Amino acid sequence: MKIALLGYGRMGKTIEQIALKRGHTIVLKIEDGSDYDIKKADVAIDFSIPTAAFKNISTCLNNNVAVVSGTTGWLEDYEKAVSLCKQQNGAFIYGSNFSLGVNIFFELNKQLAKMMQSLDQYNVSMEEIHHMQKLDEPSGTAITLAEGIIENSPKQSWALGTSENQKEIGIEALRQPDVPGTHSVFYESEVDNITIKHTAHSRQGFALGAVVAAEWLHNKNGVFTMKDVLGI
Repeated sequence: MKIALLGYGRMGKTIEQIALKRGHTIVLKIEDGSDYDIKKADVAIDFSIPTAAFKNISTCLNNNVAVVSGTTGWLEDYEKAVSLCKQQNGAFIYGSNFSLGVNIFFELNKQLAKMMQSLDQYNVSMEEIHHMQKLDEPSGTAITLAEGIIENSPKQSWALGTSENQKEIGIEALRQPDVPGTHSVFYESEVDNITIKHTAHSRQGFALGAVVAAEWLHNKNGVFTMKDVLGI
């Protein structure tokens, strides 16, 4: 499979290593916003920056190239990307996190929210920790976790930082050196606390998941998620 890497930072380089080991060819590596010929690729993997993501995705879809995007912080344009994919009969997967473990964590988070929804003595909050180069906060993974809680509880929204609003989920975003990603969900009452936590030890899990998603998406049409890829 011929893969274009749209974004060639640390994640892009890790994806490249895994893709080559799995027998794929890297035909394009883009580090900045310069023009490029996407048509040489079968699938593009976008781990760029928030301001470039929608342009990259649109370029792929307009040129009949399947695209997997793990860039976060651009989701105000997500519905436009979905609409364009359907219009062009293209193939598109967005994931706030491609790690298998994180996607299991997403489902665990939803199930716990359902179990806790009638127990109003517990207040839910969240914390995410990432490396210093992380541009968006809270992380896309944290937002996905918050949305999973909102779908299955009386909570109506999330807020960055602590929140005194009973309808909001407060998300603390911390930046520390060399942290690939740690996400915690806390349910706290006067008598006890319940915590679920996912800790990434490296970028390998994210990168492998992105390559697996690209392999799965090749020769398909539609808008998908990692739940489709993993069958969960």
